[in-house]
Amino acid sequence: MRLYLRILRYLGPYVAVFLGAVAASILFAAFDAFSMVLLIPFLSVLMTPEAGASSGVGDGMLGRLLDATAGRFVAGAAGPQDAVQALILLILAVFAVKNVFDFLKTWLAARVEQGVTRDLRNQVHDHLLELDLVFFGRTRIGQIVSRLTHDVELVRTLFTREFMRGISAAFEVGAVVVLMVAVSPSLTLLSVAVLPGMVVIWGPMLKKLRREDGRVLDQAAEVNARIQETFSGIRLVKGSAAEDYERGRFHALTGRYFRTFLRTERVRALAAPVTEMVAALGTIVILWYGTRLVLVQGDLTGPAFMGFVALSTKLYRPVKYLSRLPAMIQPALVGGRRLFEYLDAPAAIRDRPDALPFPGVEREVVFDRVGFGYREGSPVLEDVSLVVERGAMVAVVGPSGAGKSTLVDLLSRFFEVTSGRILIDGTDIRRFRLRSLRAMMGIVSQETVLFHDTVRANIAYGLPGAGAREVEEAARAAGAHEFIEALPGGYDTVVGERGAELSGGQRQRLAIARAILRDPPILILDEATSSLDIASERRVQRALDRLSEGRTVFVIAHRLSTVQRARAIFVLDGGRIVEAGAHDQLMRAGGLYCRLHEMQSGSPAGGHRIPEVVAARG
Repeated sequence: MRLYLRILRYLGPYVAVFLGAVAASILFAAFDAFSMVLLIPFLSVLMTPEAGASSGVGDGMLGRLLDATAGRFVAGAAGPQDAVQALILLILAVFAVKNVFDFLKTWLAARVEQGVTRDLRNQVHDHLLELDLVFFGRTRIGQIVSRLTHDVELVRTLFTREFMRGISAAFEVGAVVVLMVAVSPSLTLLSVAVLPGMVVIWGPMLKKLRREDGRVLDQAAEVNARIQETFSGIRLVKGSAAEDYERGRFHALTGRYFRTFLRTERVRALAAPVTEMVAALGTIVILWYGTRLVLVQGDLTGPAFMGFVALSTKLYRPVKYLSRLPAMIQPALVGGRRLFEYLDAPAAIRDRPDALPFPGVEREVVFDRVGFGYREGSPVLEDVSLVVERGAMVAVVGPSGAGKSTLVDLLSRFFEVTSGRILIDGTDIRRFRLRSLRAMMGIVSQETVLFHDTVRANIAYGLPGAGAREVEEAARAAGAHEFIEALPGGYDTVVGERGAELSGGQRQRLAIARAILRDPPILILDEATSSLDIASERRVQRALDRLSEGRTVFVIAHRLSTVQRARAIFVLDGGRIVEAGAHDQLMRAGGLYCRLHEMQSGSPAGGHRIPEVVAARG
């Protein structure tokens, strides 16, 4: 119930529209039931013309209602034929008004459900953007996509096909029962006697359905995640000739989803025919007892009984729906629970209440005994201390897994240090506002991120005010202008998903142009030139040299030849700084840096050149 109420809170901004839908539902239910009651005067005129239009319903509420409507409508009729025609027109008018309210309740309900689902999807999406990389490291992207699409759609059905229909059904039951009582209280009592049985049928099934619906959604999310992972890595799949392997994995997954879904629907479908039989039993009882009231006891006229039977057919459909409603909303509730799991996920990295705007670097960046681990007990960095002066270019090198990329990720606060602190001009970076800090950093990594958008939009990403001239200047500085101009649409060329229409070197130069356009005081180059050929690398390196003037630059290098001009080189191994100094100093020391350099440039002992893959990124 608490979960359901939490979902219903999203109705807040749409209360007026919702109440309009409820009012339309009430009026629809009233006119729908009344359209059946009009059969009584119609049959009276048809079967016993001399009795009048309201014969057989007494002087109660219903009798007065029929006198005020059908009775007056046929008052001036010349004969039975004219009276029947007048009643037909009245019934047609009632149906027309009923359908107007049917349209209004459906349209207003659609406005509510679309507004609610839009707000819910936006809120989940916006909250996910605030979460840190730890969350995304343990959560598959396919799972996120499934919850933002499939699960939100399930919640949407809660507000239309289920919630609003449930309200409408409740009003229909109320309107029909009121008119049935007006025709015959005893028959009404007999009719509703079977209704508890229809409700009880679903009771034992709800717990099972709740469990199985959760499994269905989990399986659906797994299918989405598998699709996303397979086609994101399609190059690897084809390069490994693993199509048959992926077919087998996907078919096994869809097979489990198929079996789970059918098992759930079997339970849900079982109750429908059972409740149908209960309704049929109620109708049989009404027919048996009603004929006794008409033929034996004379307490009810034939037209009134036929009108009652018509009303009873209007009763069982909404009651049947209401009896199944608890089971029908289970998938939506499970989907809502899964969405709220994301909404309730805490953002581990957030601004302090007294956070300050980041003013830039005036003196230095200091790592003071920094330690970090993705998991407790498994440190990636331990006791790392270094000082980087403003405007200096420093390099971080080391073997694979040494923690190089992690070190600069801590500077951007993608992760928080687990011990020690990082200071900029003496202020702990945790004192600065996150967006303010990151806005002052230009990051170019080996894994270039481009969106399915134009070249211009990708270079100016995050800078909506950047003009065409500024974008072009940044592209020229990055050595990208020539190849961009050669594209079919120039700067308006759409690069495809993840930049699929470009080569690796072209994607890298766009990422560098993006960083140049931001003009940040801190540059982080995480193997930024690793995908470039020698000529392109030289052009970009010259651009980066110009960009680096007056800025603090952290370089993580794959090719050690690119860091020789760095003011200081920090060598990481096993999460610790084992060497530090300029290139010449480190080469003379003969330590790890010297060995890595020799492995890339050619070993004096063996005389063989070794491919530059040993000092991979950390």
